Amino acid sequence: MSDVKALGKIRAQIMWDRLLAIVEEQAQTLIRTAFSTTVREAGDLSSGVFDTEGRMLAQAITGTPGHVNAMAASVGFFLDKHPIDTLQPGDVLVTNDPWHGTGHLNDFTVVTPVFHQDNAVALFAATSHIADVGGLGFGPDGQQVYEEGINLPIGYLFRAGEPNTTLLEILRANVRDPVAAQGDLYSLTACNKAGTDALLDMLDEFSLDNLDDVARMIIDNSRAAMLDEIRKLPKGEWRYSMQIDGYDEPVDLVCALRVSDNGIDVSFDGTSSVCRHGINVPLTYTQAYASFGVRCVIGNDIPNNAGSLDVVRVTAPEGSILNAKRPAAVSARHAIGQMLPDVVLGCLEEPLNGQVPVEGAACLFGPVFLGGRGVIPGSASETFVLNAFYAGGTGARPSKDGLSCTAFPSGVRSTPVEITENAAPLIMWQKEYLPDSGGDGEYRGGLGQIMEFAHADGEAFAASKMFDRIDHPPRGRDGGEAGRPARVYIKSGEKLRGMGREIIPAGKSMILETAGGGGRGSPAKRDRAASADDKKNGLIT
Repeated sequence: MSDVKALGKIRAQIMWDRLLAIVEEQAQTLIRTAFSTTVREAGDLSSGVFDTEGRMLAQAITGTPGHVNAMAASVGFFLDKHPIDTLQPGDVLVTNDPWHGTGHLNDFTVVTPVFHQDNAVALFAATSHIADVGGLGFGPDGQQVYEEGINLPIGYLFRAGEPNTTLLEILRANVRDPVAAQGDLYSLTACNKAGTDALLDMLDEFSLDNLDDVARMIIDNSRAAMLDEIRKLPKGEWRYSMQIDGYDEPVDLVCALRVSDNGIDVSFDGTSSVCRHGINVPLTYTQAYASFGVRCVIGNDIPNNAGSLDVVRVTAPEGSILNAKRPAAVSARHAIGQMLPDVVLGCLEEPLNGQVPVEGAACLFGPVFLGGRGVIPGSASETFVLNAFYAGGTGARPSKDGLSCTAFPSGVRSTPVEITENAAPLIMWQKEYLPDSGGDGEYRGGLGQIMEFAHADGEAFAASKMFDRIDHPPRGRDGGEAGRPARVYIKSGEKLRGMGREIIPAGKSMILETAGGGGRGSPAKRDRAASADDKKNGLIT
């Protein structure tokens, strides 16, 4: 009997490993076929497989927590509108609705049902960030979601294998780059098809009619393993707060985290109210990044799926900036949402005895550059739109320095110089570490970077900025110093705002300095050899 049980466990492990390989193949297909540089070069995407109840079973390693964990909730919205028994082979569903997807209009989520022996057995879902969706463009300046671009409610992208030509025509007519927008939707469809084909091969190989037993095993085991980890922690409630720049006034992020035997509850009562500009966060995106903050340090070797996510419960008051209701503007929701893991980790500092990282730059520094006809008055040049991603430093780790120019928590890769210069008429004259930007301490914060952007032909161009940590840099801990704040300015000296669209005059350059991470521990305790290495490498002066 024990041999039979052992064989059953081995078979279950093989099937689990196969599912992971399938969703990773799904993600890599998306990267290889994507049109937008945000997906192809930066990996701003997610992909995963779900059971017929809409519960996430496995996610690809490639992708961002904001997409993955929000997508885990969004598939349920798809099934609410289109129950699984109403779908047929060849159907593909789509939405970019911020409250039914992953938080803003630039993210399109595509869901594809999988049929085996004429029965629906699973769903594949994938999300990618499309550079332009019309409206004001990707940025924080909108005051209602209606201004931020086209909003496609949950509906059919393909029906019985036939494309929804009306929807695609409407989309093409409302965006600045129709080829990329339509191409990315076909890319999302292709990646789900790759997952579907691989899953059907797996079912045949293992002589399975469906995934029901496998799904139950995965979810139950993950939930039980996560609860086991939580029950090892001290019980109680801990609080932490962080103030950041916001759009035109500071935003307070206030968190209470309670640990009990039945899970972890995270509440954001006391957080600032909804903003009149586009930095508001739909609740699913808040839940995505807050739960990720917990998963970083508690049960981080347990699969991330419906089972492990169920025991981390996140709430925020309706009407707060972390639970904004329609029609709030939400385009730059990442500027706030990506701060949440550091807030949650601040709550866990005491119960985990300091085994958490210090505050870092957190939010991506993601300028959108625009230029040409219709953007710059009097310009006769071809219109261009480019969304690039850059990162600051992470906070010091419990016994190590922070990571320099690393996108935590999003995990998005920085856009290479060559891609920026190839995709738009821009030149990057400088991109290098920013010395002395990491907060000093026994363990130093990670460094930010300095970059210089100019138009290749000397023309004026616009920059839509979604930068934080300019007035409120990442704080140090236990005597460690704060990281250096971010800055954005014209090379000649004129200071620019962290948020909003501004024109970079003809012949001028825009300089962006990203924030460094906070340090941990007294600088007097820092290892002399580490300081010497930093000086030798030009990281400190």
